[in-house]
Amino acid sequence: MPATLPPRFWSPLVLPVILCAVGLAACATEMGADGKMTLKLPSEVVAGPWADKGYVGPRACLICHEQIYNYYRDHGHPKKLRPATEAREWGVPLPEGYSWDDVSYVIGGATRKARYIDQQGYIINKTGPKKDKDGKNQYNTATGRWVDYNPGQVLKYDCGPCHMTAYSKNGNQDNRPGMVGTWAFPGITCEECHGPGKAHAAAPSRTNIKVDPSDAACGKCHIRGAKERIPAGGGFIQHHEQYNELLASPHAGKVSCVTCHDPHKRAAISQRMGCDKCHAKQAADFKGSRHEKSLVRCIDCHMPAATKSAENFGKYIGDIKTHIIKISLGANDQMFTPDGKFATGKLTADFACLSCHASRDKTWAAAQGKGIHARGK
Repeated sequence: MPATLPPRFWSPLVLPVILCAVGLAACATEMGADGKMTLKLPSEVVAGPWADKGYVGPRACLICHEQIYNYYRDHGHPKKLRPATEAREWGVPLPEGYSWDDVSYVIGGATRKARYIDQQGYIINKTGPKKDKDGKNQYNTATGRWVDYNPGQVLKYDCGPCHMTAYSKNGNQDNRPGMVGTWAFPGITCEECHGPGKAHAAAPSRTNIKVDPSDAACGKCHIRGAKERIPAGGGFIQHHEQYNELLASPHAGKVSCVTCHDPHKRAAISQRMGCDKCHAKQAADFKGSRHEKSLVRCIDCHMPAATKSAENFGKYIGDIKTHIIKISLGANDQMFTPDGKFATGKLTADFACLSCHASRDKTWAAAQGKGIHARGK
């Protein structure tokens, strides 16, 4: 992969054509039922025991749902866990001292960070020319930095059920002792949300495929700890807690995840409708305001990056947007508990405002809140 091209260039919409051109052995192409060439990915191959349970794999969905399949392949979901052969072709770099023969799977690597699993199924924690240095075992994609992830610890891969499809806590995937549990497919595929698709693929009907639009369906994975609390650390909310945050927000019980998001699309392009569809008055006030003329969007203030997965880019700038939504302007409101271990459920003015107004402070920011939507008109 040319180093001059950004990772997003390698969209699944163009990837099959490129891979055909270079003749990759690991990811062969084949003729689909509709006469089109498709990319046969190792992560989409159905193993015998799972086929017996009715799983057919994403490529069965491709036959009727080509556009959705393309969105799905572009999504972070199937990249939560990938065989080394696929991660290599995506362009994920290797930790120092390792070749692809040393790696069985890569965890993530699509947008924020990548971690690596060795051939025994353990998360790699030592790097360097002799593989004897603790740490530098996580690659952060936004910055290109190698950082420490639990350096020196012996870490089994126990991330089920949120990094794979049809997880069972029993056994060891691929007979690798470090892998806790087994699964039909690495990564979140169609059948993790929709259930086994054999019957639907054979005779498509709304009655023989699962469609669960509930928040709890997304909350199965987009959660950390008990749903009533929002774990935090290091001055930021911890990652994959959108369900915890939603339940703490004014949106809870009024709108669902899929009201705003198309779950088949990656977050950046998944928005189904604008905030103005429900918040017409605020949208009218905002039209022509100073902030609107400055190209500020609703989500810049109401969904600041108060969450950190891999990197933070300032005291109030993480790398994932919060879903708490409502800004709290009270003089004594705090974003986090005194020990910093939990978010309070309040989105405070420092996170809402100071990522842009960095020379100001929280007191100033809170004082600006009243009438802010129409300011400057």
